Amino acid sequence: MLSLIVWTLVFLVFLQFDWLAMSLSRRGEGGKIVLKEILVSLFRDKKESTFVTIMTFVGVSLLMGDGVLTPAISILSAVEGAVLIPGLENLSRTSIVIISSLIAIALFSIQSRGTEKVAGAFGPITCMWFAALFLVGVTSISEAPEILRALNPYWGINFLIENKLVGFFALGEIILCATGGEALYADMGHLGAKPIRQAWLGVFAVLILNYLGQGAFLLNHPETKNVLFEMVFFYAKDLYVPFLLLSIAATVIASQAMISGMFSMVYQGITTRIMPMFKVDYTSMERRSQIYIGSVNWAMLIAVIFIMVEFRESSRLASAYGLAVTGTMVITGIFMIWIFYLQKKPILSFIALFITIIDLVYLLSNFHKIPHGGYWSLILASLPFAVIILYTRGQKRLYRMMNFVQLEEFLIKFNRVYESTEKIQGMALFLLKSIQEIPFYITQTMFFHGIMYEDNIFVSIIKRDDPYGVTGFFKEDITKGLRVFEIQMGYMEMVDVEEILRENGIEERAVFYGLEDITTANPIWKMFHFIKRNTPPFINFYKIPSKKLHGVITKIGM
Repeated sequence: MLSLIVWTLVFLVFLQFDWLAMSLSRRGEGGKIVLKEILVSLFRDKKESTFVTIMTFVGVSLLMGDGVLTPAISILSAVEGAVLIPGLENLSRTSIVIISSLIAIALFSIQSRGTEKVAGAFGPITCMWFAALFLVGVTSISEAPEILRALNPYWGINFLIENKLVGFFALGEIILCATGGEALYADMGHLGAKPIRQAWLGVFAVLILNYLGQGAFLLNHPETKNVLFEMVFFYAKDLYVPFLLLSIAATVIASQAMISGMFSMVYQGITTRIMPMFKVDYTSMERRSQIYIGSVNWAMLIAVIFIMVEFRESSRLASAYGLAVTGTMVITGIFMIWIFYLQKKPILSFIALFITIIDLVYLLSNFHKIPHGGYWSLILASLPFAVIILYTRGQKRLYRMMNFVQLEEFLIKFNRVYESTEKIQGMALFLLKSIQEIPFYITQTMFFHGIMYEDNIFVSIIKRDDPYGVTGFFKEDITKGLRVFEIQMGYMEMVDVEEILRENGIEERAVFYGLEDITTANPIWKMFHFIKRNTPPFINFYKIPSKKLHGVITKIGM
């Protein structure tokens, strides 16, 4: 079993994420959406892009479901160690759940302060935690050094061959040692690849020594149930309470890695327009990718507390845990194979294929968990998946329902109205996606309401396929009184539109933008309307002069 744990960490964390996946970042950003953008940029066929997009939606949703289970199982398992403290042997299950919930509330409540500030407090605790794991692991190994034979992969392979189906199902529990590996990749934007890789080298060695120490302790104490806590209690009884508190702090930090990874993923989803525009706060002056999304934070807290109350025990939660993790690992593996193949890197593609086959075996071994609580992984993943599908389909349908006017047809009417209408002095900006299709709100403002300025500028904000870089420039004037200003930006950029306008000499009197008032009897589009109505409009996502904004409402029946 220990041999399988060691080599699972080697293949699925060290090779898959620390080496292969993190080599495919863009400007330091990682995650499913970044992999998708890299892959789509290598395609020529739109059908392939559609398949990859759906796979990305599934992968992101599974990881978000995992983002709920990770804090729940981590905090619950740490608090359960309190039952070994003299006088607390009869600590009730309800009390453990309440304490765990309070810890989760405290963790999610400090997220708005930013990863940077939280990490400053967590750093020393992390060092103490791994030092403690190292010491107790080495101490235990010294009493049964023969456990070091577990480093030989022969024993893991032999276990699977001898135990056949039972050994296969055991993989569903062994994978729990590698959960959180995906967060290494998703957190790159928050922390940077170099410090993650440097930290992982030390962490990997400590984890291996501690797992081997737990195995050595089991050889001498086969009746043990809660191995880590009982091992510490045996070797350092007087230090057990500090260790327990340290373990709780460590699980909070492990949960922090997943939470910040969730923020990164949701932000990438917003910028690539697969998720609604949730309000985003930026928490660092040095690293612009350090963000806080309040709605995601509190939704995750509610879900974590619900899962704690539902399962009540970490051992029961372990029966549900692993399905989402292995599912998202398989998708990451498929993307890596494809990317390396298209980049003509056959050796890396072959290595990625080998690792993905291992991922797939672990995924299949977790299927038996579905009736034992594993269905909660699928339910939790289905919620963000439903939101993504509803939002992307709704946006496409809404776009089709909009009464756009082709540029040529618009210009004919504009020229006539511009010459015959009394014009307002100054400059007005009109926000739109593409100048080839003029939205109804612009024709409504200019032609129906007669609001015509001396200088009218169409402002188009375009997302590029690459993550960073911002340029703003005037295109050729399309007719008298009408100009086009285009802002091109990487999909991970946080743009100050007002600053770009001033740099290009634009001093507007008014900024007009369109709003949709959706009417529908269809329950699905009613949900889409609810999402649209309760998330900020796109203008809140960019820094646009707020005192000059004028929203023009267009009624649309879906």
